[in-house]
Amino acid sequence: MNIITMKNTSIRFLILLALCIGMSSCNSDDENGMPLLEIEAQTITNLHAPQSGGQGQPITGEFTKFDFSTGQTTNSNTNWDIAFRGTTIIVNGGSSLGTTDEPTRTGNAAAYIVDGTFPSITEVDTNLFIQDSESGYAIATGSENGWYFYNPQAFLITPIAGKILVFRTRDGKYAKVEILSYYKDAPANPNAMTDEGRYFTFNYVYQPNLNTITF
Repeated sequence: MNIITMKNTSIRFLILLALCIGMSSCNSDDENGMPLLEIEAQTITNLHAPQSGGQGQPITGEFTKFDFSTGQTTNSNTNWDIAFRGTTIIVNGGSSLGTTDEPTRTGNAAAYIVDGTFPSITEVDTNLFIQDSESGYAIATGSENGWYFYNPQAFLITPIAGKILVFRTRDGKYAKVEILSYYKDAPANPNAMTDEGRYFTFNYVYQPNLNTITF
């Protein structure tokens, strides 16, 4: 092989190498060429969701609002995705059911419940989303209607295993939630007589990249 042929071969190799590196880089970037943000996974403990009333009396009290993008509760009137009061979970999208002290919905959040293990839910089904409305919440309330079972003999609220809550956030991103406990410090065997209720512990995974439906 002469020198000219060797130089041409080296140039072609370098060009191919550069193309391969570029394609590999593109695989980790979004369609605009920006690096994708890392998926976020956290466990939230003791999110307090107090309420007043119940037992035949009107339920009142401010909802505890949560923002997936920060992983924290918030007092913002707009920058929240879901909110808790007692066993009720609402989304920042749709319209009010009309109960007292519901926050104004300013976003496009929605939700659905899917059966499966938390790790097995790896993709969002965008056709299943519903929003809160005058006829009901996206996450249905009542024993065995949504995320929990109520034992009237023990007065105990228990998350239903295998019920995974999937959310579209107020700004069109996605999250999945697994509720682990309704009692303070998440006791393994809660006792409604001794363990303080209305304290949520849950796992969540947040997909911070727009138009990305996988976890």
